[in-house]
Amino acid sequence: MYDIIERKRDGGVLSDAEIGFFVDGYTSGRIPDYQASALLMAIYLRGMTAEETRLLTMHMMNSGDVMDLSSIPGATVDKHSTGGVGDKTSLVIVPMLAAMDPGHTFVAKMTGRGLGHTGGTVDKLESIPGFDAALTVDAFLSCVREHGASIIGQTGNLVPADKLIYALRDVTATVSCVPLIASSIMSKKLAAGSSCILLDVKVGSGAFMKTVPEAVELARAMVEIGEGMGRRVKALITNMNRPLGRNIGNALEVAEAIETLQGRGPSDLAHEAIMLASDLLELTGHFDREEAEMRAHRVIEDGSALAKLREIVAAQGGDVRAIDDASLLPQARLHETLHAPHDGFITRIDTERVGVATAELGGGRITLDDKIDHSCGITLLKNYGDPVECGEPIAIAHANDIGKLTAGLTTLSGAYTFGTNEPPPRRALALRERDGIGRHIRALSP
Repeated sequence: MYDIIERKRDGGVLSDAEIGFFVDGYTSGRIPDYQASALLMAIYLRGMTAEETRLLTMHMMNSGDVMDLSSIPGATVDKHSTGGVGDKTSLVIVPMLAAMDPGHTFVAKMTGRGLGHTGGTVDKLESIPGFDAALTVDAFLSCVREHGASIIGQTGNLVPADKLIYALRDVTATVSCVPLIASSIMSKKLAAGSSCILLDVKVGSGAFMKTVPEAVELARAMVEIGEGMGRRVKALITNMNRPLGRNIGNALEVAEAIETLQGRGPSDLAHEAIMLASDLLELTGHFDREEAEMRAHRVIEDGSALAKLREIVAAQGGDVRAIDDASLLPQARLHETLHAPHDGFITRIDTERVGVATAELGGGRITLDDKIDHSCGITLLKNYGDPVECGEPIAIAHANDIGKLTAGLTTLSGAYTFGTNEPPPRRALALRERDGIGRHIRALSP
């Protein structure tokens, strides 16, 4: 291990055997924290080549269980978001995809819980009474085969190397390192087994990647890893300088996802969901982009995506009545409205601060052991660029504890910046990355 640290410290390239020695040795406990920390810092400072990053990902992926999806009779697709505020797109696109190409395209999605200012899909789904996100692997695969899709939490032995290495990165100031971020994300996505992977890389104030160049670098690294491992991969870069949709918080986001599948959701969420679903279906090779997008619109218009959500929820033990009656979802007891301090326009929203406010209200967690209240969160009545009048309601905070309500509302009020002049429109940027073809960035509707 000393020789491996020394080689990377001096800017050398690590071999397959050296990277495997590190991952296997640290996961098994043979390599102590102080040596692993030294190597992580050397990687942080010296970087890794694309091949080193791919090898690190491969060894992390193989450190635990790897899902075998060969029993599923069609293309298997998965989507990963790097984390955002109000990002409930998985709740929308999973049933959409199962309805867009039934019997041929399957969504076998393993996902995580929320942490810090970002939400987690498992937490959101567990807002539905009775929903079981802890299916056995056999039950999970059976649900995918029979219903076209299933969403569960990550199994306990999925990429154990990542859990250990990430915990060490968190306390050694080595989190913000693209090769380490990319290998962490892709090792889990690859271990989940799907053949087609869409990466939604968030950029902006509510994302981990604050600038477009940072997001592009991460997207490129992850696509190279995935394609180097024989998967079909695309990366999209989407705007997180404003929350996605109107609702932030677990049960609130479920309700908004249902509204979107009913054709009544906010335009930004509906548009992003259609974009993601279309790109994933195109990635299977079954349809071109035009046909994929037509199918995405159709499954919302004809109600088949909503029917598929009911089917998936019922298959995983959830109360399907909550799909048609949002009052059956958890409801907060306390509600406080935030008002505009003066006339003008909303010129900026600190999206990360909105996410922090949601956690303070009770709807998020600081550590994975924290309990969350599924009913808590925020409803945005006004968003970036909207005109406001003095005293006009701009947001509603929902909580069950007066102290948490006060703290969350204070943080939320500090997330808004107001001005007298209308700000320029912000358009979400979507980056597509294809190996050997290059990339292009297209503007989406605000």
